[in-house]
Formats: sequence, C-alpha cells, structure tokens
Amino acid sequence: MDQLVVMCILVAVAVVLIGTMAILFYRRRTRRTIEKLGTILDKAISGDFSESIFDESELSAVEAKMARFMSICTVSSKNLTEERNKIKSLISDISHQTKTPIANILLYSQLLNEKHLPEDCAVCVKALSAQAEKLNFLISSLVKASRLETGIISVLPKQENVQRLIEQAVQQIIPKADEKGISVSVENTEIQAGFDLKWTTEALYNILDNAVKYTDCGGAITVKAAAYELFCRIDVTDNGIGIEEEEHSKIFIRFYRSTAVSNQEGVGIGLYLAREIVSAEGGYIRVSSTPGSGSTFSVFLPMV
Repeated sequence: MDQLVVMCILVAVAVVLIGTMAILFYRRRTRRTIEKLGTILDKAISGDFSESIFDESELSAVEAKMARFMSICTVSSKNLTEERNKIKSLISDISHQTKTPIANILLYSQLLNEKHLPEDCAVCVKALSAQAEKLNFLISSLVKASRLETGIISVLPKQENVQRLIEQAVQQIIPKADEKGISVSVENTEIQAGFDLKWTTEALYNILDNAVKYTDCGGAITVKAAAYELFCRIDVTDNGIGIEEEEHSKIFIRFYRSTAVSNQEGVGIGLYLAREIVSAEGGYIRVSSTPGSGSTFSVFLPMV
C-alpha cells in the first residue's frame, strides 16, 4: 500500500514537471514567435523588409503575406505619387493659362469704364467687369483650395501676434465695408498663438468678407480675441441677416449657397477655404447665429 502511494506521488510529480516544462517551452516558443513578428513589422515600417524564412512554418506564411502586402503598398504609393504629380501639373496649368486672359479682361473692362459710353453699353461693361472679378476670385480660390488639399502648399504655423493677424485682415476688408457704410471695430489684444500669418489672414478675411456681404448698409462688425488654455478664440460678430441653425454646418461645404442669399453675389467657396486653412493649422471654426439678428464666427487657433 505504501509503495502504491509512493508511486502515485512520483507519477503526480512527474506529470507536474512535464506539464511545467511543456508550459515553459510553449511560452518560450510563443515569445520567440512574437519577437520574430515584431522584427518583421519593424523592418516593414523601416522599408527594409524581405523574406528570410522559406519553409512550411506559420512564420514563413506570414512573411509571404507581408511581402505581398508591401508590394501592393509600394505600387499604390507609386500610383498615388503619380496622381499627385498630375494634379499638381494640372493646377499649375490652370493657374498659368487663366491668369493672363482674366487679367486682360479686367484691364480692358476698366479701360472701357473710363470712356464715355452710351448708357446701355456702360451697363454691359459694368456687368462684364463684375463677372470678370467673380471669375478671377473663383479661379484663385479653387487653385488655393486644391493646393491645400493635395499638400502642394502647406501651412507653416509659428508663434505670431494675434493683433497683427486681425489688423491685416481688417485692413483688406475696410474698402468693402466703407462702400456699405459698415463700421468695423477691433478690440486690441496682446495674445500670441500658433498660426501661419499669410494663410490665416486670408481665412479671417474670407470670414470678414462674408460678414460685410450679408450685413445691411449702416451695420456693424466687431472683432475681438480671447485666450484659453489650449486655444486662442477670435470672434467676428455682425448684425446682419443671420443663418438658420440647420445651415450652420452646410455653409462650410464647397459651393454651398443658401436659398436665403441666392440674390447676393458669391460662389460659396470663401468659408470652405477658411475652414481648410484653419483645420490644417490644428484649429477649427464655430458659428452661432440668430436669423435676423446677426452671426458670430469663432476661429480657434492653437496657443502653441
């Protein structure tokens, strides 16, 4: 009986030892497999991947699939680069080929405006000038938007003075505001934020241009800035016609034109371009509005 107990104990110990060894072996094998997979992924990330295992193991199958995947990615990347270069070339051609004809149309229409023309001819020349200006703005905006989208032009944010940004944008909009008798007031600020001065000035100008366009003669626009922990907020507030709530997100869509402003001049790309610029800098734009009472467009720019 004692011998039987001893034998059972020995068998149990042996089973435990064998089980422990099997677990250790499995864990070691699993660890080696994971390490090998990690090495494969590291090489794939660095671009140095090549098959090194040629047998019937699972790792060999993984390497073969990874090789096929990398080959497909390489082809896709090459095709993407080619398409991007084609787009870049097309944008360049559009910009170059249309620049001179549009400039000539504008020049000759201005020259005609300076001459004493019959009333009906003067009306036609004025309409021609307006449409040429509209076409010039449209082509310019489309080229800028396309260049931003394809990465041909990239924004380069750096620490800048927000007051300088606001003053440059307001200075450009003053002539249009004066034509409608709209006052533009600016609250001074010493805030510093991270943005590309040239491109963000254009974004802020587009918002101001929108405010002037949809504010009645004699209205008012205010521009002020406030600092938060992560963002600087620039508010452009007008007392214009306002925007319906269901259209708050739609107005940033390229070429979107509300039926409420169908009688106004515009192509529906200014706010789209403004959002693209600010988004590329890590910021965002929000709008709050009450129909009939005006709107506030808030531009949030990163503090660093």
